[in-house]
Amino acid sequence: MLLGFLLFYVGAVLFLNGLWLMGRIADREIVVINVVSGLVAAGVVIDGAFGSGASPDTIRDAALTLMFSTTYLWVAHNRMAAVDGRGLGWFSLFVAITTVPVFLRAIATAGSTTDLWLAVNWLVWGVLWFMYFLLLALGRPILRQTAWVTLLTGIFTGWLPGFLLLDGLI
Repeated sequence: MLLGFLLFYVGAVLFLNGLWLMGRIADREIVVINVVSGLVAAGVVIDGAFGSGASPDTIRDAALTLMFSTTYLWVAHNRMAAVDGRGLGWFSLFVAITTVPVFLRAIATAGSTTDLWLAVNWLVWGVLWFMYFLLLALGRPILRQTAWVTLLTGIFTGWLPGFLLLDGLI
C-alpha cells in the first residue's frame, strides 16, 4: 500500500512540475506540491530504512526513494531561493546514472508483469533525470520536451498506477 501512496504523489508532483515547466504554474506556487511529495517520499524512506520491518531490501529501496525526495525538496528550495538549478542538474546526472544498474537488476530479476513494469519505470525515470541534467546543468534548449516528458511520466508511472494500487485494482 505504501508503494501506491508514494506513486500517487510522485504522479501528482511530476504532472504539476510538467505544467510548471510549461509556464502554467508560478515558481512560488509549485513549491507546495514539491514539499508535500518530498515529505511523503521521506516518510517512506524513514519507514523502509528505520522501521520495525527494515531489511537489506527495504533499506536499498529507501536509499533509491530518497533520490525522489531529495529531487522534490531541491526543486522547492530552488523556487524559493530563485537559483538557476545547476546543482540540481548535476544531482540529476548522479541519479540518472544510478538508475542504469537499478533498471538492469530489475529486468534481470523480474518475476512478474508488475516487476517488469517497475523495471521499465526505472528506465523512464532515468531518462527524465538525464533530461533535467541536460536542461539545468548544461543549459540545453529542451525545456518544452522536458515539460512534456515530465507530465506524461507523472501520469503513466505515478498517478495512474498509484491510484490503481490504492484502489486495490492492481
